[in-house]
Amino acid sequence: MARHAILPRTAPFGDTERASLDAVLGAATPIQRAWLAGFLAGLDAGGAPQVAAVPAAPPKAAEPLTILFASESGNSEKLAGDVAKLARKNGFKPKVVDFFDLDVASLAKEKRVVAIAATWGEGEPPARATRAYGELMGDGAPRLDGVEFAVLSLGDTSYAEFCAIGKALDARFEALGAKRAHERADLDLDFDKPAADWIKNTLKALTPPPSADNVVAVDFAARAVEDDEDAEPSREPRVVEVVDHVNLNSSRSDKETIHLALEFEDGAPAYEPGDSLEIYPENDPALVDEILAATGLSGDAALRQALLAERDITTLSATTVERFVKATGHADAQKLIESGEAKAWIEGRHLIDLIQSFPAKLTPEHLNTITRPLPPRAYSIASSRREVGDEVHLAIAAVRYETHGRARSGVTSTHIADRVKNGAKLRVKLKPNRHFRLPQDPATDIIMVGPGTGVAPFRAFVQERRAVEAPGRSWLFFGDRHFTHDFLYQLEWQEALEDGSLTQIDVAFSRDQPEKIYVQDRIAHHAKEVVAWLEGGASFYVCGDANRMAKDVRNAVVKAYQDVKSLSPADAEAAVASLERAHRYQQDVY
Repeated sequence: MARHAILPRTAPFGDTERASLDAVLGAATPIQRAWLAGFLAGLDAGGAPQVAAVPAAPPKAAEPLTILFASESGNSEKLAGDVAKLARKNGFKPKVVDFFDLDVASLAKEKRVVAIAATWGEGEPPARATRAYGELMGDGAPRLDGVEFAVLSLGDTSYAEFCAIGKALDARFEALGAKRAHERADLDLDFDKPAADWIKNTLKALTPPPSADNVVAVDFAARAVEDDEDAEPSREPRVVEVVDHVNLNSSRSDKETIHLALEFEDGAPAYEPGDSLEIYPENDPALVDEILAATGLSGDAALRQALLAERDITTLSATTVERFVKATGHADAQKLIESGEAKAWIEGRHLIDLIQSFPAKLTPEHLNTITRPLPPRAYSIASSRREVGDEVHLAIAAVRYETHGRARSGVTSTHIADRVKNGAKLRVKLKPNRHFRLPQDPATDIIMVGPGTGVAPFRAFVQERRAVEAPGRSWLFFGDRHFTHDFLYQLEWQEALEDGSLTQIDVAFSRDQPEKIYVQDRIAHHAKEVVAWLEGGASFYVCGDANRMAKDVRNAVVKAYQDVKSLSPADAEAAVASLERAHRYQQDVY
């Protein structure tokens, strides 16, 4: 039966083109025709020289999707961006929200929520997420009836409370009445592939049924932004050459801090002060050989190379023990799990302890199953491109200690300290940190608190401020053990004071007097001046240990406000919290 022509002869097409279009449109379903109408309208809106067809019905607004992230190192934030990009392609209108900025009460108004949360330390939320997380877990949290949700949890199996924050959020959303659209995933450091799969399946689960009579509106402006994001500098690993390797501590120090200068042959990536650089390390060859000997696999050259450069052979977790038992069937290791003593036993031990304590026949496949990929280690960049060009500088403290009668060492730090020399090649990757940035206005005063290697980003800050001739004042609080042996970059700070790029420096060397003095004590001593700077618009930065130092410094600033301005403890806390919300109190802690 002959099909009636759809396009009129007056349509601006030739006979052959008109016949082809008639064939396509005549066989299309109403939904397909509506989609084409919206698509052609979008092309016309984007400037393409097409004649837009009129949709058969008014376009339907894209479905809203709220994407929350709680991030410490930036991984959750990166994945939140990945969700948003794919969501746009699937007809959603995504909104990405940092837990730092989250108004918890607003969650009740959302239709769909995807939460991506990292766990910090032993089961704590990331520092920027603490306030909102506490409110969500508290009695004042809103009911979430009618909200669909899914949670992606990031963690590290070397910690006992693996993915604790994501698990808690997942349970809390459900307890508040929200409906779980997709099962939670708990991912270790090698999360890239499983996270991508989870995102794809979650968006599929959240997608509403198709409507036959509406065209979904396409946000072409958002896609243009997405294209711009895709065009940002590559973060793929690159090879660099070590051009400077110097121990910043004296020979009489009990510490070893390596100043490492790395050169990019084809130009340094577009890093900013505050960013980090990830180093892909190699394991200690002696430890690799010890593991191979303990497993009877010393003759396997391919396995040795894999254990050197690809597998994490130090981390010991409950998951490692479970995989070991599954691979070997070792009865005593099984009893360790069943007795509930595994968590206590692994404390302070490494993989070699497990293998030597529970001898068993292992194959190369077993070792690959038991271990996880060797992750890179991030270090704060200690240089400004304006001053060092195509180099990146780092300050890396060698980690050495002893537990259970055995010497231990940090994988990356001792690889750098012991086995890397000038001329060596390393694989590295840029790790941007947009939450630790200098003020946009160079006239803004800054206060920097960085004991030990926490001073690294502030070396970059001072170099940058010198290069742009920033008129704002700069105040550094630095601390370590001994003035004589551990004053990192001492000569550079003196030069910075002379040229005006550093206005003031206060130091705290904890072991140079009977009573220990730390950077928080120096802040307390200068409480009046610190508050005056902050009240005058200064920004405050902290880098270093998260477990004690960062908390003690923040407490010192709260106490300074309380004493100087005669505030109650609650009002002093509110004053510092307001600095945080204004992004004038920033932390880069680990």
